[in-house]
Formats: sequence, C-alpha cells, structure tokens
Amino acid sequence: MTVADWYRYFTWLTLVAQAVLLVVVVVAIASRVSRDWRHRHDTIRSMLADQGLALAAIVASVATAGSLYLSEGGHLVPCRLCWFQRIAMYPLSVLLTIAAIRRDWSIRPYAITLAGVGLLISTWHYVIEWFPNLEGVGGRCDPSNPCSALPFARRFGYVSIPLMAGTAFICILVALLARSSPRRYP
Repeated sequence: MTVADWYRYFTWLTLVAQAVLLVVVVVAIASRVSRDWRHRHDTIRSMLADQGLALAAIVASVATAGSLYLSEGGHLVPCRLCWFQRIAMYPLSVLLTIAAIRRDWSIRPYAITLAGVGLLISTWHYVIEWFPNLEGVGGRCDPSNPCSALPFARRFGYVSIPLMAGTAFICILVALLARSSPRRYP
C-alpha cells in the first residue's frame, strides 16, 4: 500500500469515529428530552464505563501507529505542532494500554489531562491550517514543512492530519469521561 492509501484508510477511520461521536452526542441530548432515549444513553455510558479504558487504549495506539507510519514509512516530516500533538498522544498509547490490561482506572485524571492538552494543540493546528496568517511570520505551522502544503492535506474538504489527531483525542476523552456513574432519572 502507498502512503496515499494509508492516508485514505486513516481518513475513513476518522470519519467513522466522528459518526460514532455524533451518535453519542445525539443520544446524550435526546436522553435529556425523552425518557425513551434515557435507557439508550445509560446503556452507552455503562458500556463505556466497562470498556472505555480499552477503547481509549486502542484509539491512542492506532493514532500513534498511524502518525509513526506517516512520518517513518511515508516520509512525511512532522511540523512543530505535529510534534506537540505526538508528545500528548504517544504516552497515552503506552499508559492506557498498561492501564487497560491492569483495569486500573487511576490513570484517568492523567490521561484526561494529556488528551485535553493534545486536543487544544490539535484544534489550534487545525485552525492554523485554515487561517495560516494567525501563526505569524510566513503564515504556516512550520516554514520548512507546512502541513497545508502536503499532497493530500484535506480529504472530503476538511479531514487533515491535525483533525485526525483531534478526533482521536476527543474519542479518548469521551471514553474516559463516561466512567462517572450514570445519572439516575426520576
């Protein structure tokens, strides 16, 4: 497979993750309005409370493997902001995998912090892709390697590497934040 094929594969993974996140959000909102949806919402939260750590570990590991492949196998040199996102994602893949194997939820506050910081960086990186003048001189995230100049920077008009990372961080956060006890409805 070529780099473009792998990039297309990661794009589809991102779209599937975004669709799942959209369903979770719709169910959460609908559960506030309708009693019929409350059971679905509690079922999703219960599943994430049981398997959320493993799901977060899988998402972080796939994101880590994907970024390593794109840079090492695909020879796409990461820019400065890509490295900051990696600084947040790479430890998550190791820590969450160990925690999932041990079923140790005590990692939760640290993983939430790392994922939150990574999400903020991904969001800023994505905004800079669309509005390069916000970054300052040169108007690019990295003058020697601007992400916006990649041969396949945006698929479907909006999916890029920072968006892929941001989606992964959101998935990790949702999986870890669902651990709190489900709300009891009157």
